[in-house]
Amino acid sequence: MPTHHTHETDIARLHMRLPAAAKEKIEQAATLSGLTLTDFAIHTLVRSADEVLERHRIRTLSDRDRDLFLALLEEDSEPNDALRQAAEHYQQQTRK
Repeated sequence: MPTHHTHETDIARLHMRLPAAAKEKIEQAATLSGLTLTDFAIHTLVRSADEVLERHRIRTLSDRDRDLFLALLEEDSEPNDALRQAAEHYQQQTRK
């Protein structure tokens, strides 16, 4: 994993306190990964932040998708064969 090289003006600090056992575990993981504690922490925190942001982005509907979803909810149509079969299959599975 590459280290993070930044310009002096791009650097910000993040101060935190954590249990000694957690710090020790993180240090071990960083060593096993061949990274400094700082690089390991940055990599792990940024990856976790990316995952959280992506999950949020996926759950956020665009205006077009929202309008389509709401139109489908308001549509007064009968269930098709595939939906009936799925409901029947679900009922059979939940009776067991």
